[in-house]
Amino acid sequence: MTMNNDLLHGELVRLAAENPEVMAGHFSRWNQDAGWVRFLDTEPSRLLSEKKWKEWLEKDLEKGPSDQIFFAIRTLEDDTLIGFIGLFDLFMQHGDAFVAIALGERKYWGKGYGADAMRVMLGYAFSELNLRRVSLIVFEYNPRAIRSYEKVGFVHEGRIREVLQRDGKRWDFLYMGILREEWLAKESMTS
Repeated sequence: MTMNNDLLHGELVRLAAENPEVMAGHFSRWNQDAGWVRFLDTEPSRLLSEKKWKEWLEKDLEKGPSDQIFFAIRTLEDDTLIGFIGLFDLFMQHGDAFVAIALGERKYWGKGYGADAMRVMLGYAFSELNLRRVSLIVFEYNPRAIRSYEKVGFVHEGRIREVLQRDGKRWDFLYMGILREEWLAKESMTS
C-alpha cells in the first residue's frame, strides 16, 4: 500500500486554505444569488457586504482550532475558486462529523465538481482524521444535491418532517450519512 501524497486533490478540484479577504469577496457575490442561499441555509436570503463577510471569516479564524475545518474548492483546470466545503460539529472522540458543501459558481453545478470535492473531503475525513462516520443534512427540494451525495456513497438515514417554510410550502430535512467501511468499499470499487 502506498501513501497518498495528494490527499486534497481530486480529479476536477483541489481543496485549499483561503485568505479571508478572497473568500469574503466571493461569499458576498454568491450571497446575491437567492437560489444559492436557499440551497445552503434555512435563513432568509440577506445581503452582507464584502467587509462584513471578511470580519466574520477573520473572527472565525481567530478562534483557532475548533470543531470545524473548512476549505475553499478550486478547480484543477484553472484554479478558479468555485465554492467551499467543511466538516463541523467535529467530535473527534466519537469519530463523527457533519459535512457542508456549497458551489457558488453556477456554471460548475451538475458537472461532477461537487461530487469530486465531496470524495476528496471524505478521503480526508476517513484517512487523515480517522473519522468513523460523516453525516449531512439536505433540503428535500434539492434533488441534484441528493443525487450527488448518493453518488459518493451517502445513504438516507432519516427525515425531519415539515421543518422549513419556503414559498408557502413546508419542506423536510433529509439526514444522510456514510460510514468509513462504506466509503472504503466504494473507493475500492472505483480504483
